[in-house]
Amino acid sequence: MYRFGRPKLEPSARWALLALLVGLVVGLFCIAFEITTQAIRIELLTQFAGAPSGDAAGEASLFEQELLDESAGSAPVTFSPWKMLAIITLGGLLSGVLVYSLAPEAAGAGTDAAVDAFHNRKGIIQSRIPWVKTLASAITLGTGGSGGREGPIAQIGAGVGAWFGQRLNLSSRDRRILLAAGMGAGVGAMFRAPLAGAIFAAEILYSDADMEADVIVPAAIASIVAYNVYIQSLPAEVRFQPIFGGELSHLLESPWELIPYVMLGVVMLFLAATYVRTFHLFQSLFARLPVWPHLRPAIGAGLAGVVGLGAYALCNQTQWPALEQRLRQVGLSSENSQQVLGALGTGYGTLQAALTGGSVTLGVLVVVGLLKIITTSLTIGSGGSGGVFGPSMVIGGCLGAAFGQLGHWVAPQWVPHPEAYAVVGMAGFFSGVARAPISTIIMVRELTGDFALIVPTMLVSALTFLVSRRWTLYRKQVPTRMESPAHRGDFLVDVLDGLSVGDVYERERKLTLVSESASLDEIVHGLAGSNQHYFPVIDTEGKMVGIFSDNDVRAYLFDSTLWRLANAGDVMTSEFVQVSPSESLNLAMQKFTTQNLDELPVIDPDEPGILLGFLRRKETIAAYNRRLMEHHRDAE
Repeated sequence: MYRFGRPKLEPSARWALLALLVGLVVGLFCIAFEITTQAIRIELLTQFAGAPSGDAAGEASLFEQELLDESAGSAPVTFSPWKMLAIITLGGLLSGVLVYSLAPEAAGAGTDAAVDAFHNRKGIIQSRIPWVKTLASAITLGTGGSGGREGPIAQIGAGVGAWFGQRLNLSSRDRRILLAAGMGAGVGAMFRAPLAGAIFAAEILYSDADMEADVIVPAAIASIVAYNVYIQSLPAEVRFQPIFGGELSHLLESPWELIPYVMLGVVMLFLAATYVRTFHLFQSLFARLPVWPHLRPAIGAGLAGVVGLGAYALCNQTQWPALEQRLRQVGLSSENSQQVLGALGTGYGTLQAALTGGSVTLGVLVVVGLLKIITTSLTIGSGGSGGVFGPSMVIGGCLGAAFGQLGHWVAPQWVPHPEAYAVVGMAGFFSGVARAPISTIIMVRELTGDFALIVPTMLVSALTFLVSRRWTLYRKQVPTRMESPAHRGDFLVDVLDGLSVGDVYERERKLTLVSESASLDEIVHGLAGSNQHYFPVIDTEGKMVGIFSDNDVRAYLFDSTLWRLANAGDVMTSEFVQVSPSESLNLAMQKFTTQNLDELPVIDPDEPGILLGFLRRKETIAAYNRRLMEHHRDAE
């Protein structure tokens, strides 16, 4: 099809092109975000403070060769908790000043802000948000703040999609779709889970079992493109590997094993409620804190550093032998003290050990899981720029693995693979706190590469989703599309449904018909004795050929010389809007409003041109009111 000499794309091709562009730009932002985060972390945490990297199996440094060249022949840097605490606090300060000076909307997790822009801001996000969010989040995460990459990259991707929508002057509906597509592209690329990213974008918008269906296909295209762009920056050996490795495989050996998984789901419910309430409590406390908002992220990051490094120091204490002995009994000692640092940063290193059944003790798993709730609430709840999905995986995974170890000790025949509970715990916990079970199940599968536990994962995720209806991490979610301002008007009841023009128009009404040859003099004098406003013009066969209104005639009243020269054919409009008796009253109402008419001629469909009567606007409105009252009575 062509319009104004330019090719017009079909809707499917148009959306494919737009999604491709969004995915391309989001993929580049993912690369920039990852490079900036790693550069800050390596320069400050690794080379200055000597902190362990704590990466997952499928992660690799983009600067690995440079690090090897620099470290050749030099002594390793000794880990300094005091330096790390200073760096974490400084990172919170820099992030806070950057965000609150340039883009306060970029504070916090980011996903909630993107959801709010979809529902309440007509798909509009300030163009500076992706840039500010990229740098601020890279600083927060690169300096050891407890947070994830999902929230920042979701808001960055949403900002890219919104920018395209605004630049191309798209409608608010199309802007919202592009915004969500960008959000899915960011999550799908950064976590190397393109399918989960597409479903996440459609599902995370609502807290009940609802989904934005229009988003899925554009988000899938954008996610695939962004994923393929992003992985080109990764080393070849991990490019197509899941973040937590591709060798995880845990089979369900007996149906009886589902009983402990149900018990795990109950435990995850209590933990999810604790996490959500703790997170929102710290959010409200920091919002009321009487200090300059720019300083709140520094205070939160500093306190998180104290909590995480305090646990590290406790594991290394030797001043009180009795306490040291008790700590060793629960698996906390200087030998595994660095695993406790998973309470800070992403925590992926400790989670990786839990997933693979490595040398991680029950005590470390419980400490990291519980402290991660506090450190994340402090870091992100204070306004720090980071996500909550990554920490949720660590919390659910570590505490799930702790449950598995405890269950294996009590009943090894029912819990033969305790590390499998880390996989299921990850999905069940985030499903309970984020109200997004489907994308969570897919995400965990793509992150771990373990598809053997799909049945218990679905069981636990469905359980936590169904029971945790009273809380969610994302306060800007709405229950369903019916409650979303983005769909206001989509669910209005069509009260005119089922009514036709033939049910309403007055058949017995006497009409004044005007012959096509009638002179203007006859028309003027005929008008004087009629209260009719619209006059149909008929030919010699009695068929309607035009229509004029009393206002059309008034233009000739002051020039009587034309009365005998002009006739009805000169006054009438031959291209008139008409309806048939079988036409829906809804369509007739649209014709009334679009043409701003008060009456429409009703023409016989079997005999074109034969006038049956007139449908008046007031009759249509009266029918609407009667039907509306009937609906109200039926509802009562």
